[in-house]
Amino acid sequence: MQERNRPGRIVPAPEHFVSASLQQDIGRHGLDAPRRDFLRKSFLGAAAGIAAATAGRQALAADGDPAILQPQPWATSLGQPVAARPYGQPSVHEKNLIRRESPGLTRVSAASVAFAPLQGFFGIITPNGLHFERHHQGWHDIDPARHRLMLNGLVRTPRVYTMDDLMRLPAVSRMHFIECGANTGMEWGNVAVPTVQYTHGMLSCCEFTGVPLRVLLDDAGADLRRGRYLLAEGGDGSSMTRTIPMELADEIIVAWGMNGEMLRPENGYPLRLVVPGVQGVSWVKWLRRLELGDQPWNAKDETIHYVDMMPDGKLRQYTSIQECKSVITTPSGGQQLVGKGFYNISGLAWSGRGRIKRVDVSTDGGRNWRTARLEAPVLSKCLTRFNLDWVWDGGASGPAILQSRAIDETGYVQPKLGQLRAVRGTRSIYHNNAIQSWQVAAGGEVTNVHVG
Repeated sequence: MQERNRPGRIVPAPEHFVSASLQQDIGRHGLDAPRRDFLRKSFLGAAAGIAAATAGRQALAADGDPAILQPQPWATSLGQPVAARPYGQPSVHEKNLIRRESPGLTRVSAASVAFAPLQGFFGIITPNGLHFERHHQGWHDIDPARHRLMLNGLVRTPRVYTMDDLMRLPAVSRMHFIECGANTGMEWGNVAVPTVQYTHGMLSCCEFTGVPLRVLLDDAGADLRRGRYLLAEGGDGSSMTRTIPMELADEIIVAWGMNGEMLRPENGYPLRLVVPGVQGVSWVKWLRRLELGDQPWNAKDETIHYVDMMPDGKLRQYTSIQECKSVITTPSGGQQLVGKGFYNISGLAWSGRGRIKRVDVSTDGGRNWRTARLEAPVLSKCLTRFNLDWVWDGGASGPAILQSRAIDETGYVQPKLGQLRAVRGTRSIYHNNAIQSWQVAAGGEVTNVHVG
């Protein structure tokens, strides 16, 4: 096999590179500059250890691979019986592919984020056990027999539904992405985190099942002429409430199902709102009340939180649509390419305004672009997987800088980081949909970099 066609190998990003004592220290004192630098050095040290182990395996293979030459225990003994695990679990060899909390992000884990490991996913569907978490007051495992949904406001007949009532109504199943408005929020000012799990991991995509909102509105006799806004209220301790414009009502689902089973408790069991294309905070979990009104409610979580700080100091409100965005998940930060040759560049693209039309990929920091392949199906307001063939020269021409640029069916083009900062500044938290850059060094190490 010619050298240029020899398959390369990507070493996964190191996990558990932060010691328990350092995590506790960050939790008590926050993530100041010295601790941030120590985190970076800890990550690089863990990455070097993984690279050394990989080199050792390659040397062993050159002497004859015992996995081929010798009989293996699983081929010469009886395996586990059926139903040994009544509910299936991942292999023990995949134990590092888990949701993770970013050290120092918040001081209280009950009001924090667990990021989805995008770097380890295939296709577009997020496994239920790896769906990202974002809570404001922690989560509870609510007894569905005691849960109720009230529908009131500008309706002829206010209703109170039990879960049995709701699940007897006509249902639909649809695949949609959900993204927290603060996804990639740590990257507004400077490079803050090393891996795609932490830069973009407040993102998931599932098939949701439930009753269309329109069915409930019709059942209650909603005044759709006067009713222009919907208030959604959650049943957790934070009483999360969000105003949702009725222009979105046709796609909204009151959902109890996720990927063919009931919602998980941390994702809103037994009932949540699904608002396709809109930031995740409006997908209210543990949904207990819907109220139809004629004006926005200006609740606390839409006046002092989830607003966009602009360069002039003003706050932009009710910008809930998640604009067109993409990210390369492989190769990505913390991973390492071993040997020049062929690599498959793969990633995800999505838009809150419809379908993805095209994804372009650059390996030289945006000077040249190639059109990636989109995997079917390409659905509205759903993740789309893209791939591009790439032959890496091993760094002979200098560091490679990998970028992806998505275009949706409205013609919107994902902006460069500099373009977005020119409009939004660097003091924001929410709605960062800038192009993400990963630098591949001559040694194959992949790092998070900012390219204007």
